[in-house]
Amino acid sequence: MAPKDPQTLTQHAFETISGAEGPADTLDGAAQNAEAANGLRHAASLSMTKVADGLIDPKLVLSWLLTSLGAPAVYAGALVPIREAGALLPQIALAGWVQNMARRKWAWVIGSAGQGICAALIVFWALTLEGATAGLAICASLGGLALFRSICSVSYKDILGKTVGQARRGSVTGLAGSVSSIGVILFALLLISGLAQDRGAVILAIGLAAILWGVGALVFSTLDEQPSEANGGIAASFSVLKDNPVLWRFIIVRGLLVSTALAPPYFVILGGGEEAGALGGLGALVLASALASLLSSYVWGRLSDQSSRRVLMLTGVVGAAAILLAVVLAVADLAQTIWAMPLALFVLMIAYHGVRQGRSTYLVDVSPDDQRSAYAAVANTVIGVLLLVAGIAGGGAALFGPKVVLVLFAVMAVAAVAVAYGLPEADEA
Repeated sequence: MAPKDPQTLTQHAFETISGAEGPADTLDGAAQNAEAANGLRHAASLSMTKVADGLIDPKLVLSWLLTSLGAPAVYAGALVPIREAGALLPQIALAGWVQNMARRKWAWVIGSAGQGICAALIVFWALTLEGATAGLAICASLGGLALFRSICSVSYKDILGKTVGQARRGSVTGLAGSVSSIGVILFALLLISGLAQDRGAVILAIGLAAILWGVGALVFSTLDEQPSEANGGIAASFSVLKDNPVLWRFIIVRGLLVSTALAPPYFVILGGGEEAGALGGLGALVLASALASLLSSYVWGRLSDQSSRRVLMLTGVVGAAAILLAVVLAVADLAQTIWAMPLALFVLMIAYHGVRQGRSTYLVDVSPDDQRSAYAAVANTVIGVLLLVAGIAGGGAALFGPKVVLVLFAVMAVAAVAVAYGLPEADEA
């Protein structure tokens, strides 16, 4: 039997991954012909950058690194706000630039390569500086990384919509989430085992993240993207919210579901114990997140292709259940047992990865072709503000204890289910 040619193998692999049958109706002829190869390039690039994300996780890896370098606690506390707000808030200003590009893949390439450069700078500072100087330099480099991350975020949904057909996109991004989890799991196991307790091993992991972002940029640059009309995009502004109840409701749902992203640190607090801040304990958190991603991202992606609206509802239910489970375990004085918080955190992370898949797929599917970047930028800017507000509210509620904060987050997740129920299905919006 004659061997299959590479194009046939590529098409077969893409159809296996996505469940695609026949050409995508949402793409034109040239984009249809390139869809299979492009889908695999998306999966490969995203897998590498997602591993990089796990290796440089600000709330885990960088926090530990700054502590080991003797930086004041204020710098470690600033890492997550710098990363989250820095990646979301600039997007409304960047969307117009992206939409004026004929081939928007170059925006993502710049963003990925820039993150690699900033990660390399963090490695350099970690090797040469200590104390407050190291904290300031690493926070500044993380700010640059967040800015480049925002370029990737604001451009990606538009590129995905142009190169992969509807009802296949969630599968492609979900596969990347599951594949990348394997690399992060190996890193977490090294942390837990004690083999990577040395600062040099952590710095080496960040260096690997820098390389992965660079290689991911190279792979993505080979994407076969059909040119868009230069200067044809609509500038990103909050005007897209006017007379747009679907986008408003989606943003509210996504805003309420940030509870799944904000809750994990309070699980760690409930777990307590003298070893909670050790690198092995942080490795357990990385492992829980990575395992949840490995087991659920692809499944969530396939479910999102069927109904991203139902995924958003289901993740609210699962997230609320996980948060309330943590509270119940704490009330029962079981929170500091070896299995309790890891179990609750694992369930919560399954919900969190479902939120990521559902919200991305829904937004791409309901956005007009010439406004995907604008919709993404406006939604992400609003969510960036909501994250800051929710973080401050959570900090205020923390005065009453972590259980009160978690109950608040559980209520938000339940409210998200109720609001998402009123969303139309993506193919009907």
